[in-house]
Amino acid sequence: MNRAILLLATALLAAPAGAQAPAAPPRAEGEAQALSLEHRMLLRCSAAFALMAHRQSTGDPAALALPPLQDRGQEFFVRASARVIDEAGLDREAIVAALTTEALELQEGDALERVMPACLSALEAAGL
Repeated sequence: MNRAILLLATALLAAPAGAQAPAAPPRAEGEAQALSLEHRMLLRCSAAFALMAHRQSTGDPAALALPPLQDRGQEFFVRASARVIDEAGLDREAIVAALTTEALELQEGDALERVMPACLSALEAAGL
């Protein structure tokens, strides 16, 4: 697994307990845990910020042309993940799997670069 994806998957697990949503109520066996379009966007941007912050930390010139994302992106990541956990009723394993899926998709072609303008707008809209 790519180092950036591993960092992404562990970031949520390492987040302070106070920043995480309370455990979701148990769902009935077989009950779908579908994510809304908004939830997918939050997770996609969270993954994008984690991947781009990693690139910035390695000195990638294209990534360094963007605003620094380590702190602001991490805060977005934690808040967005907590919101999706709370609203969609996902457990930690499901949120890590969803974030990993988004990260893998963002590494295909120029997907990460294409999503960054919208995600940077979401970051600003979140007040971060």
